[in-house]
Amino acid sequence: MSQIRGKAVSGLARLSRSGSSPAQWLNAAAHGIRHYSAAAASGAPLPLEGYRVLDMTRVLAGPYCTQILGDLGAEVIKIEHPTRGDDTRAWGPPYAKYKPESGREGPGESAYFLGANRNKKSLGLSFQHQGGVDILHKLAAKCDILVENYLPGTLKKYSMDYESLRKINPGLIYASITGYGQTGPYSNRAGYDVMVEAEFGLMHITGSRDGPPVKVGVAVTDLTTGLYTSNSIMAALLSRARTGKGQHIDVALSDCQTATLANIASSALISGKKDSGRWGTAHPSIVPYRAFKTKDGDILIGGGNDRLFGVLCDGIGKPHWKDDAKFKTNADRVAHRNELEAEIEAITQQRTTQEWLEVFEGSGMPYAAINDVQGTLNHSHTKARDMVIEIDHEYCGPIKMVNTPVKYSETQPIVRTPPPVLGQHTDEILSEHLGLSESDIAALKDQGVVR
Repeated sequence: MSQIRGKAVSGLARLSRSGSSPAQWLNAAAHGIRHYSAAAASGAPLPLEGYRVLDMTRVLAGPYCTQILGDLGAEVIKIEHPTRGDDTRAWGPPYAKYKPESGREGPGESAYFLGANRNKKSLGLSFQHQGGVDILHKLAAKCDILVENYLPGTLKKYSMDYESLRKINPGLIYASITGYGQTGPYSNRAGYDVMVEAEFGLMHITGSRDGPPVKVGVAVTDLTTGLYTSNSIMAALLSRARTGKGQHIDVALSDCQTATLANIASSALISGKKDSGRWGTAHPSIVPYRAFKTKDGDILIGGGNDRLFGVLCDGIGKPHWKDDAKFKTNADRVAHRNELEAEIEAITQQRTTQEWLEVFEGSGMPYAAINDVQGTLNHSHTKARDMVIEIDHEYCGPIKMVNTPVKYSETQPIVRTPPPVLGQHTDEILSEHLGLSESDIAALKDQGVVR
């Protein structure tokens, strides 16, 4: 069983015994963070504090999952190839450049890697060497959770598969993230987000009405898979608390993509008919519900029911539409979609987006400007919700990052440590967790086992 389970002690409690104040503990935990939610000031232990994660993932779905676990307080040990590391370390530009005095060469740390690997420790390790496999086995015995995203069967030859590791650690929660799962005709096929978007329906329903299918602007299937996996891991931890047993969690991008077709899939299943295809920003069964051009951009309007449609009519100066037989109910509006949408857009183009935002402010009708990413990151609401933070990276200096999104009243997650450079914590992990001496570690480095 994991040596950690049931023995979680908050950092506050540990440091209190050594005479440190809560303020000193928070300062140490933050590791240079410039600001964080005031809810963290209680010093209460984070939800997953005391749990340890062996992270054998790379790219996005797996790292996003383990970053969530790290944000919630788990100690995450990220296993990386000793020379090239996570694939995304090379996915740039842009890069956060190294400080001249850092002593490091190269373009810097890639923005892609920085976006999915905070609150982790990096161990550069090759399990092509038996010594590397031995280290992984010893770490697995001391971890609560292992997350991996290799093709099914790949880790069995290193005895790092679930059946092998459960003999070492019966309480281990072992999560496997793959493109198509551990079973099925595609199980041995490599799966990337865009391929899964294409084959499992999302790309077909994304894009303008008369345009070609397009991928979503962010790797949303990877992200939803990471979210499903982190959620499933926490459920498995609750189960283990009752039974004492770990389990294997099989998560596939294809399954998660199918599940997140949500109401579109439900409609196809219930009707037995082909889906209605791409709708751009519009909705297949609600009108008006789409983006409309303005004098200088676009505004998204959601008249989701008859009352909200009435609010829109008043706002655009067409109150008589509320009693027009062609527009009176949503079914009427759907039947006369093209006519109504053209009428609305002829009006919205007469004012700027900001002017329309002011018209609808406080009306209760859903509406929004369509902002680019910089507009989002600099949005007043983004700032008010503390969604962009700045932290000090040891080798790159101050860097800005998107914050963890969920707010807790008592135990607010914070960015305790910036994303690590490759092998930054190798010595620390091997000495603290496995008891290896400096000479032992030096010998492993000479052999190319670790970095």
